[in-house]
Amino acid sequence: MGSLRAQLVILILGALAIAQAVSLWLFADERSLAVRAALGFEAAGRAANVVRLLEEAPPDLSASIVRAANSPLVRFDLAPAPSVTAPDHHHAAYIETRVRALLGDGFSRDIRVNLRETAFPLHPIPNLSPQMAEMHRDMMRGRMQAVEMALSIALSGGQWLNVATRFERPPLQWPLFSFLTFGLTAALILVATFWFLMTRLTGPLRDLSRAAEGLGRGDAGDPLPVAGPEEVRDLTRAFNRMQERLSRFVADRTRILAAVSHDLRSPLTAMRFDAELVENEETRESLIASIEEMQTMAEATLNFAEGLAGREDSEVVDVPDWLGAMADDKATPFNLTGGPAMTVRIRPLALRRAVRNLVENATRHGGQATVGWHRAG
Repeated sequence: MGSLRAQLVILILGALAIAQAVSLWLFADERSLAVRAALGFEAAGRAANVVRLLEEAPPDLSASIVRAANSPLVRFDLAPAPSVTAPDHHHAAYIETRVRALLGDGFSRDIRVNLRETAFPLHPIPNLSPQMAEMHRDMMRGRMQAVEMALSIALSGGQWLNVATRFERPPLQWPLFSFLTFGLTAALILVATFWFLMTRLTGPLRDLSRAAEGLGRGDAGDPLPVAGPEEVRDLTRAFNRMQERLSRFVADRTRILAAVSHDLRSPLTAMRFDAELVENEETRESLIASIEEMQTMAEATLNFAEGLAGREDSEVVDVPDWLGAMADDKATPFNLTGGPAMTVRIRPLALRRAVRNLVENATRHGGQATVGWHRAG
């Protein structure tokens, strides 16, 4: 969970889930509007058909035509005045356009349409058969949100055909299986693509992390291959330049240290010869001891510099076994105390040289040396 890849994958999946939810909600809302428009078009088509019948039939059949056209969903009524006094030209314009298109280009009389939402139940319709009345009662259960459409069409005889219908707001329908399939497919494709891209990004970063860790231990390896995105490539190039400069800096200082230590040998040897000529024994021994100590320090410095210049590879060793093998060496004997079992990455020859110098100094000045180890922190 703490890796960059995992955090970004979780972030992308969260963003995908939010986008999916918003998209599905918009889709459901658009579907609801489409169903409402379809129901309005159906009522408009029935109204246009009734108008054509009324225009073509004798006037004494008008009442029968209107009565036959009534249904549980759409009600028709002939009246001398329109039921729509304030037409809705903004939201219902498409209904008026639909009716005029069905009636033909020659129809020029007034058409008025009004749409409004209502929470009241549908009104019962008289003169229905028992089966139709039962169907209508089933539709009227509860007080559901509905859209009420009122339509008034002027007829040639001066009367108006008033049409009234209500249809429930279509409920949101969620095809769960389709949504889950779509969402899971999109998530799998996105995660697979993102995982591949993140592998190209985090692979070079892991190599860079390991190289930096090795450089901190003094293991300056070969330059890292430049790969990955442009930003990672720039970072890799900068690390390679830094590693090269540090290696060159350490090598230069090591050569200077080795040269100084080597050059000190001749003056120290000459000083020892001069000290041998001192007649006072106490002064002579003191000078010789100081010169020998300086020679030891110079040799240790030279050995250290040679060890750095040798670029010895590091390796993982078991500390108890490694120190135990040194303790068995008769050249530099020392007492070994116990310690926890542990493994460390070291440069064996360089550390052996450092431990041997410490043991020799401890033996020279204290008579014996004791070596132990513990885990820091």
